[in-house]
Amino acid sequence: MTTVVPTSEEDAALSVVRFASELAWADAGPEVAEPQVSRLCMEAQEFIVMGKWLELASLMITSAELIFSKVSEKDVESIFTIICNLVTKTENPDEVMEIVKVITAKLVQQPNEKPAVRLKILINLYNLLETPYCQFYVYLKALNLAIDGKVTEYIIPSFKKIDSFLKEWKIEVPEQRELFLTISNVLKENKSMSKDSFKFLTNYLATFSGEDAHVLSEAKEEAVRAIVDFVRAPDVFQCDLLNMPAVGQLEKDDKYALLYQLLKIFLTQRLDSYLEFHTANSTLLKDLGLVHEECIAKMRLMSLVDLSSDGSGQIPYELIRDTLQINDDEVETWVFKAISAKLIDCKMDQMNQVVVVSHHTDRVFGQHQWQTLRTKLVNWRGNIANVISTIQANKVSEDGSQAAQGLVVR
Repeated sequence: MTTVVPTSEEDAALSVVRFASELAWADAGPEVAEPQVSRLCMEAQEFIVMGKWLELASLMITSAELIFSKVSEKDVESIFTIICNLVTKTENPDEVMEIVKVITAKLVQQPNEKPAVRLKILINLYNLLETPYCQFYVYLKALNLAIDGKVTEYIIPSFKKIDSFLKEWKIEVPEQRELFLTISNVLKENKSMSKDSFKFLTNYLATFSGEDAHVLSEAKEEAVRAIVDFVRAPDVFQCDLLNMPAVGQLEKDDKYALLYQLLKIFLTQRLDSYLEFHTANSTLLKDLGLVHEECIAKMRLMSLVDLSSDGSGQIPYELIRDTLQINDDEVETWVFKAISAKLIDCKMDQMNQVVVVSHHTDRVFGQHQWQTLRTKLVNWRGNIANVISTIQANKVSEDGSQAAQGLVVR
């Protein structure tokens, strides 16, 4: 089969229409096919002359979709490159958006047919666009196509750029929610990316701040999932879930109040509180798919963090043993685990049987933590200002001494 090789931009569109319509009508025989091909080419020519780019896009995309399975992937890419280029023909942003809708609607209809090619075409279309919302629209279509076509591995690397994309797109809160939740669901399927999935899920929940009870109820199931994901995650020890209204609504919920209590234990209390909770609610934990032994291990690390935050800077081995409910010879092992997880910076004084903590990670970073950070920054700024003042004063004194010596020499 011969690949289309256009000789000019106008010929490119006509070539695609002719090439696609000939293939689409090939089985009908020349007597039927030739009039149809001629009609379609004449329509395309008329649209080009009159600058009706939306109508031309509709005509081209219909013909191209009919032959998607009949040509090579290279031919498909070539044909759709020409079709997608129509978005550069008009300066009307509304018309660009309508052309984008026509193209994307056809591409996502059959996601299991050459999904990687369809995704590549959408990415190429994205790169041709200048309107931020159009870019977001195409990206979301590409994301959903990747999910339905089971080719998410091609779009996952772009998730690292979402923050910069959001600055460019400037999309409204509803669109942000859809984006965050979709990405979180994609990453959830990959166990090695559970931490990133949790991050986007919390981003989703954070968008509900300031909403009324009716709107908050939309996020109830995702709030439940976030709590379970946090408790289950072996490498996530800090979150702001307790500060989020979407999660806070569960506190007085008949069905999920106990789950909210479990979150509060993990973020504000110690191992003994968890063990008491488990004794009374072991069936609930099993129903949620939480493993008791894994919860104990995480709570031991969380409890050690809590011991580090008392302000004294020193934790006796004995206190660690009793709080974590472990043997004497396990104390240093658990301290090493906390260091490896970057929860604390410390030194172990074996002679005096104490752990000397120089830094710890807060389980919750709320208003109190922000105030503490602000105080530290203010003090740091004051210290820097004092150093600068001292240096300037010394410089003035030195300059004055040199000037006096010059006078003496004369």
